[in-house]
Amino acid sequence: MQSRDNGGRLYIVGTGPGDLLQMTPRALKALGEADCVIGNGFYLDLVEPMLAGKEVIRSSMGKEVDRAAKALDLARDRIVAMVSGGDAGVYGMASIVLEVAERSGSTVAVAVIPGITAAVSAAALLGSPLSGDYATMSLSDLLTPWEEIERRLDLAFRMRVPVVLYNPRSRGRPHNLDAAVAIARRHLPDTTPVGVVRNAYREGEERLITTLGEFIDHFAFVDMHSIVFVGGEETRIWRDEHGARGIITPRGYHRKYIY
Repeated sequence: MQSRDNGGRLYIVGTGPGDLLQMTPRALKALGEADCVIGNGFYLDLVEPMLAGKEVIRSSMGKEVDRAAKALDLARDRIVAMVSGGDAGVYGMASIVLEVAERSGSTVAVAVIPGITAAVSAAALLGSPLSGDYATMSLSDLLTPWEEIERRLDLAFRMRVPVVLYNPRSRGRPHNLDAAVAIARRHLPDTTPVGVVRNAYREGEERLITTLGEFIDHFAFVDMHSIVFVGGEETRIWRDEHGARGIITPRGYHRKYIY
């Protein structure tokens, strides 16, 4: 892990959904080793118990490039941890830090520490909606043109596998979710299960299970702390006398075994 400079290193740490119990032991160890931790204030607050005695540098949304450059500069002779929610390599900070390091010719040793991405953590709260093939899409058009997002959504829903929607609905782009659902309804029946998890493993955790046809009535439930699951052609809602217990996408065992 030694760099060719002065022994510094940079960990890019995926913090998972936010609860320390949902972080990997390796991620906790990386935070423990660091003498400086940098990241978006929201994610720093979630790992606050791990920050005692460390220099903490808070950054805001939209400052990702500056944050990456600052972390690399500090890591020339210090142990630095850059925190990123979920998994740093999935809509997180890993790519921009590595790009900045590549373009600047940095010799700092960089290690990406994996975390539990939102699709996986939220899926567990819904049951088993992602048992086989699935696709993930972000509805944020801050970095990707909306026309390209629409093209990709159309291709994803054509596959008729579950699709996970990150960054589904914000105050600045409230209609992106409407457009995504309209695309889904071109290719999937209105009975297709839809699940939403908000604040997974954090204070205020909630979940919603509905159908594609009825989802429009629940858009107000969805925000940027939510993740949306649109089921595939085999996905079903598991119900009992008390209502919806969860969402299941069969892995295919029913085609091979009797149970």
